[in-house]
Amino acid sequence: MTPGARINAVIELLDKIDRSYSQAEEVVASYMRGRRYIGSKDRRFVSETVYSMLRHTAHLNWWTRTGSSRDKMIAYLARIESIAPHDLKQMFDGKEYSPPPLNSTEMGTILTKLRQPTTDSDLPIWVQAEFPEWLYVCMASYWGEDFLKEAQALNMRAPVDLRVNTLKASVNRALEILRNDGLVAEPTPLSPIGLRLTVRRNLQMTTALRGGFVEIQDEGSQLISLMADAKAGQKTIDFCAGGGGKTLALAAAMRDGGPLLACDTDQSRLEKFGPRLQRAGVSNINRHHLTGPEDPWMREHRSSAERVLVDVPCSGSGAWRRAPASKWRLTADALKRYTTMQAFILDQASLLVKPGGRLIYATCSVLPQENEDQIHAFLSRAEMFRRLPIRTLWEKIIGGTCPSQGDHLSLTPARTQTDGFFCAVLERLS
Repeated sequence: MTPGARINAVIELLDKIDRSYSQAEEVVASYMRGRRYIGSKDRRFVSETVYSMLRHTAHLNWWTRTGSSRDKMIAYLARIESIAPHDLKQMFDGKEYSPPPLNSTEMGTILTKLRQPTTDSDLPIWVQAEFPEWLYVCMASYWGEDFLKEAQALNMRAPVDLRVNTLKASVNRALEILRNDGLVAEPTPLSPIGLRLTVRRNLQMTTALRGGFVEIQDEGSQLISLMADAKAGQKTIDFCAGGGGKTLALAAAMRDGGPLLACDTDQSRLEKFGPRLQRAGVSNINRHHLTGPEDPWMREHRSSAERVLVDVPCSGSGAWRRAPASKWRLTADALKRYTTMQAFILDQASLLVKPGGRLIYATCSVLPQENEDQIHAFLSRAEMFRRLPIRTLWEKIIGGTCPSQGDHLSLTPARTQTDGFFCAVLERLS
């Protein structure tokens, strides 16, 4: 591909992402599958440029004010990549699949403005942080003087973390298998069963993944599963199982001993993680499609479980570094729908916990509305539950110093180098 054709492909992809309800990575993958003729170096350039531009969305929108993919492409090349106007004209010449030539407005207005010296300190702090403006006041109050550091960390590229499947291998054995696959990894700082690749690589065809020795799972997600403290012989329910990542972690912690129940309202997602169970060598999971609060399954299992993990649907703000486009799709109305749903799910899940059992509430979010606020509201209406001290639990379950100072486990890329996660462990009084 010519440089101009590469740029045109980026513009096409940005337009598709803007129009699509799918994740950016799905749009990019679909685009590439339909264009097998694109070489590996061109694929890498196009993909990396798309994601880099998504990570600069606030800056590009601020500079262009139009939001069009073409204008943002010009701004990105001139401002971020420091491409000279002469070279830009060559990329935008309309030849051989290149974008149409730059018009007089683009040359006279956009480029002139972009070439003016401006430092980040001249921009609003939410632009500097690449953070949604409508969330800024709330999160600046919540994070205080750490706002910029926390927000910018959510915009960094995330590493590839792996959870060792302890049903099949020890950490050392998994490291050996990865080495045989030509991969180098290091133990994660917090999770005793986590590994982090030193260089990003596609794992799909490796022995480590295909043999079920490891699962791709962020270190923070691993810690949430560990904090459930699930054991063989204790009835455990993963109430929002989704794709099954935490369910598999629970199964390994229980040494494939049951009973372990995984349920979700999305039947297709439950069915899809069947192959993952076989690959991991797990046999103790019973899956159930929840049809609603009146499902007879709810009555059958009421007040019967020692552990109920409820990893609720949420904004996904804790994983924005993996899905940078999603932060700009979140709206106040959508957040309100999430928090309403979370309160309902939390109430339903609490009905399954037996006296003396634990309810583990978790989100992949950094927003207090989905985290601390939900727990405070739940405890005010559910007097039969009490909050367990997270630091005491951490020391007992994982060991070492808990990375969170409050009543709950709060993880962020800035503080713990994990995705953003929240966890509260609640006990039902006997």
